[in-house]
Amino acid sequence: MYEIVAFYVFSALVIGFFLITVLSKNALYSMSALAGGMVFIAGFFFLLDAEFIGVVQIVVYTGSVMALYAFGMMFFDTTRDVKEKISSKKLIYTLSFISALLIFAILSAPIVAENISAPFPLNSELSNTHMIGRVLFREYLIVFELAAVMLLTAMIAGIVLVSKKMHADKEAK
Repeated sequence: MYEIVAFYVFSALVIGFFLITVLSKNALYSMSALAGGMVFIAGFFFLLDAEFIGVVQIVVYTGSVMALYAFGMMFFDTTRDVKEKISSKKLIYTLSFISALLIFAILSAPIVAENISAPFPLNSELSNTHMIGRVLFREYLIVFELAAVMLLTAMIAGIVLVSKKMHADKEAK
């Protein structure tokens, strides 16, 4: 019973935070809500007894959102006020559609769950972290390395963009 209640609470919070991310006109509000949503996604992993992946979710994804937050503070004028206008009709239609979609997903989940089998069955002799390492570095090593290269490229590109902006600001003065 505890898991079901926690699942629904985390689901509502994640959807709420991501709606704030999409609907907010202030970039800093959006990034703060995105970081909050990523933290609550980690809650799903903790409910599934995948503590390692939950901690990785918090450290990696929330950390990357915080890096975006820092870049956003550098690129956007955070001192001006933003007046947000949310059309109530659009909000009502969006929330109605999401609610209907969520109800459909909840009602169809038992039917879908019968046909799901684990590609890598659990081994009671190994810990959760050991099983993740075994699958990650045997089955998905190339994908893992490509993701690391992509993240490194994005980090270098962000540093280059910031340094160009700082250089242009110094020349303007």
